[in-house]
Amino acid sequence: MEKKRAIIIGATSGIGFELAKILSFDGYIIGITGRRLSLLEDLKKELKSQVFIKKMDVSHAESRGDLKDLIEEMEGVDLVIISAGTGSLDPSLPWDKEKETIEINVLGFTAMANVAYHYFNKKSSGHLVGISSIASIRGGEAPAYNASKAFVANYLQGLRYLLSKNKKKITITDIQPGFIDTAMAQGEGLFWVASPEKAATQIYNAIKKNRKHSYITKCWRLIGWVLKIMPDFIYNKL
Repeated sequence: MEKKRAIIIGATSGIGFELAKILSFDGYIIGITGRRLSLLEDLKKELKSQVFIKKMDVSHAESRGDLKDLIEEMEGVDLVIISAGTGSLDPSLPWDKEKETIEINVLGFTAMANVAYHYFNKKSSGHLVGISSIASIRGGEAPAYNASKAFVANYLQGLRYLLSKNKKKITITDIQPGFIDTAMAQGEGLFWVASPEKAATQIYNAIKKNRKHSYITKCWRLIGWVLKIMPDFIYNKL
């Protein structure tokens, strides 16, 4: 049986790093991307299957071409996971950080998702996974981050809506993590913080089940439901 092929965009740390290891262990041919080539080389040494490396900064326009090149080098792909993302928890809202968040989480994400969508649509099969966030449900202390993750969730839903009108075997999965023990988890009073390993395991289970949406970890389903119905006068006091 032909081996499946997966690309993880943003594989140098956190969830993307752990997903690369899980997919490789399960026999996938892996394409890994990131801004730091040395970290990609280090990860490659840990993987058991064939690995392709592509240095890529999704905030730059040429990243679309980089992803197309990687797909061609791998002779096709079945699964694309967009794990690259950033955010800043600074109440002074420095413009450079707000701009970086939008460039990576919105423009970069859209560039990658658009390439994957067109490739899978032409192929008539495939699986695109995007990492949004529980923060996508409401605005919060990091306005650009929350808004950018809401964009990710809605963009994925839009792709799913377009694909619902045909019978192609293409799956779009929105992963909504809560707090994960990475550099992205900032601030005091964090709870239900999951390790990247646990988060990646649950994400892979959702991928195997072709889920359209999954909270990571599962306990965040309750928080998601509460956030959706909570009135502003209560939410603003949190």
